[in-house]
Amino acid sequence: MKLTDLLTPQVLVDRARLLANIDRMQASADACTVALRPHAKTHKIPVVAKWQIERGAVGICCAKIGEAEVFAEAGIEDIRLPYPVNPVNAPRLLALMDRCRVSIIVDHLAVARGWSGVMQTSGRTLDVLVKVDVGTNRCGIAPTLPGSLRFVQHVATLPGLRLRGLLSHAGHGYLAASEHALAQIAGEEADLLNALSDEACESGIAIEEISVGATPTARFSVSEGGVTELRPGTYAYFDRTQVALGAARIEDCALTVLAMVVSKPAADRVVLDCGSKTLSADPPHGFDRPEGYGAVFCDLDASAVDANLLVEKLSEEHAVVRARSGSTRLEPGECVRVLPNHVCPVSNLVDSVRLIEGADVIDTLAVSARGRIV
Repeated sequence: MKLTDLLTPQVLVDRARLLANIDRMQASADACTVALRPHAKTHKIPVVAKWQIERGAVGICCAKIGEAEVFAEAGIEDIRLPYPVNPVNAPRLLALMDRCRVSIIVDHLAVARGWSGVMQTSGRTLDVLVKVDVGTNRCGIAPTLPGSLRFVQHVATLPGLRLRGLLSHAGHGYLAASEHALAQIAGEEADLLNALSDEACESGIAIEEISVGATPTARFSVSEGGVTELRPGTYAYFDRTQVALGAARIEDCALTVLAMVVSKPAADRVVLDCGSKTLSADPPHGFDRPEGYGAVFCDLDASAVDANLLVEKLSEEHAVVRARSGSTRLEPGECVRVLPNHVCPVSNLVDSVRLIEGADVIDTLAVSARGRIV
């Protein structure tokens, strides 16, 4: 089957680009003797996770237990949940532990104690990492406050829990204004974690792992001293935001959306059939402050972006594209490929993706973990 045979909209994944991205990140981690544990929330596809593990990844991360259940069913043996899982989920987590190695994060004493009680009652031991807030201001303990060491010390004493180390996510890197600022964020992240780790070690607590995650900072974090694990996710596909943050080139981006022009109300405006239900409505981030809700490629080979075309507005089923020059050659019935601003929510919007090589559709992959938000 050819791309031109597909009904639109369709989410496409270029196999060669995907595997090249996986290999490149794995080689970077291997060169610095750092473990790579990709976050599978980007693709949500067990076969892609297996490709990552076959190439050297130590396991995967999942956002929620529901995602982890899908990957465990598919045979993935080592899953980390870098998300604050509440003990109300104990029956499901215990069932998951019967099928694979599981680790979670904790950042609140009552939650940690709750899991300790669950594990004592069940006669199990759960691997945990302390989540540290390194500047994203989301989850995690504040590493510079006096109570941070006491928290780590307390978790280390809880029966039924095995403290593996410290974990962070420098999500504020997405707001960096320059390459230098991104490198600085990665450095500060490592410094904060290493300082807390040193304090813990001095007090007699072994910190085996320092785990960091985020695709924009990964290229800097991999060579930071003390870091033992990388958890990037978007790198498998990349997207418009990663290009704008210097993490990838346009030609590295593996996921695109095939869309058709369904209307041309004016010479400078066309409407595509890939609205927010396909592209998602995530805004772009990046050093050059990109505009719009995606980038339209010049041709179906997705090798160059058409700078004349701006995806300026989305509704559920419509993407309104304006020609900056005042006109576009596109007419109803023609197809284009669009690079999303953020690929992770796009994966969660479709049941399957089309795996392609050049202009050929070679397989259809089920997005098995989509919608697993519980």
